[in-house]
Amino acid sequence: MALRDSSHSAGHSLTPPWQPAAQPLPPAAGSQRGAPAPRPAGRGVAPPPHSGRGPARSRPGAMAAEPSASSLRRAGNEEFRRGQYGPAAVLYTRALVLLEAAGEAAAAERSVLLANRAACRLKEGACDLCVADCSSALALVPFAIKPLLRRAAAYEALERYALAYVDYKTALQVDCAVQAAHDGVNRMTKALLEKDGVNWRQKLPPIPTVPISAQTRWSVPSAGANTPPAAAPQGEADQIAAGTERARTLKEEGNELVKKGNHKKAVEKYSESLKLSQECATYTNRALCYLTLQQYKEAVQDCTEALRLDPKNIKALYRRAQALKELKDYKSSIADIKSLLKTEPKNTAALRLLQELNTA
Repeated sequence: MALRDSSHSAGHSLTPPWQPAAQPLPPAAGSQRGAPAPRPAGRGVAPPPHSGRGPARSRPGAMAAEPSASSLRRAGNEEFRRGQYGPAAVLYTRALVLLEAAGEAAAAERSVLLANRAACRLKEGACDLCVADCSSALALVPFAIKPLLRRAAAYEALERYALAYVDYKTALQVDCAVQAAHDGVNRMTKALLEKDGVNWRQKLPPIPTVPISAQTRWSVPSAGANTPPAAAPQGEADQIAAGTERARTLKEEGNELVKKGNHKKAVEKYSESLKLSQECATYTNRALCYLTLQQYKEAVQDCTEALRLDPKNIKALYRRAQALKELKDYKSSIADIKSLLKTEPKNTAALRLLQELNTA
């Protein structure tokens, strides 16, 4: 509460301590004698600016603390969710600047921020910048799924189909269940076939081999997530390995049943195996059983799934052609055989089937 100077009578305002006592000003040069003196400073007159003499005015509170990298990332994620990709990229950049001095200690978090900023670039159509950010993210955390997929999408938009194909195939080595990667491989295969012809594979850059340690499902957050990437926890990794091993065992059991002529029971084993691990060979093996059991539509479906995993799989093409022939879809059957013969021109079984189709 402001104190009141008792030496002044009530109703008169106090002169501020920083304001000097008002003095009458001399008349201006040229003014008439007897003219009234200028009005002294007093009530209703604004005080002069603070000149630095006397007590300093009260200062504002202490400056707010610099936001942390994690808080900037969360704010960027929120902007991304709202569709504000430019502001989100700015926030990710600010967070990256804060983490520059941390070096390797912050490699995982920097990789996430770069991948998130790449998502912003991709949304805005800045594909070259997206490629650069994804490459930097992968240099910090090799074989991370999100940067691989985003760089592949950027390459695809730039019509650099061979590089997109390599990234999609690499992503499938890390996690074969990523549908976006399967779809991307199929699109790039078609585009490269149209662009470079049947020998398009010979023009591909080398596809890197993903080490076993990286062939797990990464927990890489996209823009909108808050945790840094990490390999699957040991318990989860053990479960994945156990599931893969169990799937392999079931497939082998199915193979033994096929040798014994028990195709119906083999289908059950293959189906159990596929629930644990989607392998091309398991699909083609089950397709063989369906052909023997005259379940041709199911055989076509299994071969199609196998070709989704491996578009040039010889067994899948041949067995789908067989099933389509039985379904009297001769045109599609011939197309499959011709695709097979582009890879193996001297495949005798395929040549024989083509001859049968041409006379059908």
